[in-house]
Amino acid sequence: MSEEFCSNCKQTVKPKRIDGRYIIHEIEHVLHFERGILYTIRELLIRPGENIKNFITENRSRLVKPIIFIIVTSLIYTLISKFFHIEEGYIKLDAEGSQMQSINNWVQSHYGYSNIIMGGFIAFWLKIFFRKYDYNFFEILILLCFILGMEMLIFSVFALFEGLIKFPLMQIAAVIVFIYFSWAVGQFFDKTKVSSYAKALVSYILGMITFGLSIGIVGLLAGLVMKN
Repeated sequence: MSEEFCSNCKQTVKPKRIDGRYIIHEIEHVLHFERGILYTIRELLIRPGENIKNFITENRSRLVKPIIFIIVTSLIYTLISKFFHIEEGYIKLDAEGSQMQSINNWVQSHYGYSNIIMGGFIAFWLKIFFRKYDYNFFEILILLCFILGMEMLIFSVFALFEGLIKFPLMQIAAVIVFIYFSWAVGQFFDKTKVSSYAKALVSYILGMITFGLSIGIVGLLAGLVMKN
């Protein structure tokens, strides 16, 4: 056998040099471009609840993997918001140097992980309000990875336009995000019932509140530990 190949695994002993084509291939692999992140975005815009339900119960090859999706979309938002300094006008903390500020800075720098953590709180409330439906906590968390990922894209679009035209648009984006969340989750559970959309909205609000309270508690405890 040629010395260029391993006799055991049949792989090339010396890999090819990393070049632009390699980088493009890796990005395509991560984003699952053979099916399409753009396809996923389109499907989540048109029929979010139905497509996510299909992903959970039937076919998991049609959409981009949910964890990757929320991390990538959160990264897009982080890059845009940092480039245009969007959040400097919306998030202000007076307790500079405190543990609370450190935690807040971590949240703003790691939206992907923060969204997954916040998704856990929202999933808890959705599980309570929609307890008669046969979805476990982790399936609901997958639902939220897709939806919160789409929210990050919505915020990204408005942040980009706000940065370009210098006109405050993020409040409008927040309203659209609330509407999208209620619509997507309501469609997922039972699109024929108005109560589904109302319970989705309440779960979202309670999830964000409890997530915020948990951050405050962690910051308070961290501050107490640092003083001792």
